[in-house]
Amino acid sequence: MKTSTDTMALYRDDDDEQIIEPVGYDFGLTRRTFVQVLGAGLLIAVAAPSIAQAQESGVGGRRRGGGGFTGSSKPVPLDARIHIGKDGAITVLTGKVEGGQGARAEITQAAAEELRVPVDRVTLLMADTELCPDDGFTAGSRTTPSTLPSIRSGCAAARQLLEKWRGGDESKTYADLAAADAKSLSQVPGTDVQITPTSEWKALGKPTARPNGRDILTGAHKYPSDIIRPGMLYGKILRRPSYGAKLTDVNTDAAKAMEGVDVVHDGDFVGVAAPNTSIAKAAIKAMEDSAKWDQPPHPSSKQLFEYLKKNTKGGVPANPFADEVSGAAKSLRAEYHVPYVQHTPMEPRAAVAEWDENGKVTVWTATQNPFGVRRELANAFHVDESTVRVVVPDFGGGFGGKHTGECAVEAARLAQAVKQPVALQWTRAEEFTWAYFRPAAVIECQASLDASGTLTSWHFVNINAGRPGVESPYRCEKKNQQAVDSAPPLRHGSYRALAATANNFARESFIDELAAATGKDPLAFRLDHIEIDRLRAVLEEAAKQFGWSDRRAKQRDANVGVGLACAMEKGSFVATCAEVEIDPAKNVARVRRVVQAFECGAITNPSNLQSQNMGAIIQGLGPALREAMVFEEGKIQNASLWKYEVPRQADVPVIEVYLVNRPDLSSAGAGETPLITLAPAINNAIFDATRKRLREMPLRLA
Repeated sequence: MKTSTDTMALYRDDDDEQIIEPVGYDFGLTRRTFVQVLGAGLLIAVAAPSIAQAQESGVGGRRRGGGGFTGSSKPVPLDARIHIGKDGAITVLTGKVEGGQGARAEITQAAAEELRVPVDRVTLLMADTELCPDDGFTAGSRTTPSTLPSIRSGCAAARQLLEKWRGGDESKTYADLAAADAKSLSQVPGTDVQITPTSEWKALGKPTARPNGRDILTGAHKYPSDIIRPGMLYGKILRRPSYGAKLTDVNTDAAKAMEGVDVVHDGDFVGVAAPNTSIAKAAIKAMEDSAKWDQPPHPSSKQLFEYLKKNTKGGVPANPFADEVSGAAKSLRAEYHVPYVQHTPMEPRAAVAEWDENGKVTVWTATQNPFGVRRELANAFHVDESTVRVVVPDFGGGFGGKHTGECAVEAARLAQAVKQPVALQWTRAEEFTWAYFRPAAVIECQASLDASGTLTSWHFVNINAGRPGVESPYRCEKKNQQAVDSAPPLRHGSYRALAATANNFARESFIDELAAATGKDPLAFRLDHIEIDRLRAVLEEAAKQFGWSDRRAKQRDANVGVGLACAMEKGSFVATCAEVEIDPAKNVARVRRVVQAFECGAITNPSNLQSQNMGAIIQGLGPALREAMVFEEGKIQNASLWKYEVPRQADVPVIEVYLVNRPDLSSAGAGETPLITLAPAINNAIFDATRKRLREMPLRLA
């Protein structure tokens, strides 16, 4: 039997995002199964344009061709499916998930917009691999630019079908359409599909609350960790004592002797299923003392950055502009460090697995990648994917950390052995230790300037973290920008904004160092080198709202500093200004105020976008100021919320977010980019207050 780690090679895309690409199959359900779930009515299936087409056509554009759409020689079918009940109930289906980022509201808005119905008329069914189309995993800020066009096109096609069928009789409704001849009405329309221009939006572009928000607030919603099945048992896993440890022997007799306990031993995998969690824990404890492990040596976090440099594949690239640097009026070189951090979602991994008498397994779990987890389960048990169903209720946070299905595989192993449903919930310590981490990084920077303070060469190398954010937006004729792999000591993967956070921390901190070397104001130095209008716009907006010029000109408290940073990522643009206060007694920095300007094209839901920005800023405070994994001899030393300090309420500064709406542009995703400029803005503010350069996250003065 394979384990989830056997398929980790699948979790890697061209941007080193550590994620699974869509499998490319059509996982549509039969009409019979669909009717059993949703009732009789009309199912409309529409093939939507490829992601590239959607981006090229822009908001309010027209798409034509085969099946209603064209533009690419190889269109990517991202099916949008709509079910219209005979009572007029409208259900829209998507393979996307809701983990607190707002997709449920946004997709519902998009469907309502194109169907010309109120938002509360639309029910959204999400992330059930047996019922929903594969819209790809929920990651990379892709729901808005890729899934929304698919949903909108499908719903617009349904509306046009109704308009054609009713023949001018406005009294006929979607319910009448559903009650008519389904065979003639369930075909994909071959005519042009016109989606609603931004200027005519009625549902999109408006503040819209989460449709199931009341259930969340009242506790009625069932998260993955709340799922209960008849006859369900509770599982626990015997974990390795350190990274890389191999089980050589274990005595399971004591655990097997416990009433109601089933022990599952398969190679290195040892788990139990019991009537409750307390008994399951006791059974694991009974085996821990007898277990013998082969534990290989492992580097510590104190050696991390040297280890990454020494284990770089192919060596660290040299600066090809060495001659330019040696002959420059000014030149600088710096190295920045970013440690491993954890996602720390509110809800740790959880899964409930159940096998039926025909060998089909259903797993309820929290994942951003339901179809990828279905594949992982199929691989692990050597079964066809058609015998695996993954259902993802709205869950308690992911931040890029729930692409893989190890918890689902573990629960399914236990359930298969005991022939009863099994619930498995990771503890916080397990989440900290065995979930993958945001990659650590070493980033080498070197640049040269002429006598006027203009950049003449730029050398920037990221070791280990990946490519997102490597490319500089600043004008410079000679650039060398690379990301190289290392042999990481910990398992790493996606995280909100992934490598873009590390790369922008290094670049925007280094840009401030260059500005200081020229004697120029950090804002002026950036504006002198920015040619991208959208980036310039958010930088100027953030500086204006912050009062940058006045703050820099006026005499300030010696322990107060201000800093700024700007960046672009995932098709959106952000600039952040920060004010920090230094506590001389404790020698720590406290962030007092953050002002951010953000632009992601046409805004689909301003209230949710505001929340996404504020949430990103608060989350970003942790890695900027305190968060870092500490490990020694293969063991995590701070695997608890007591030792690993995420932001607390007392840490939250005054936050002002200014959204720049561009209805003339396509909507881009906004789940990640607001995070990436906070750390460098804080770092630059610390320098302004202390004149001390910090080049490692978290930013510690001592």
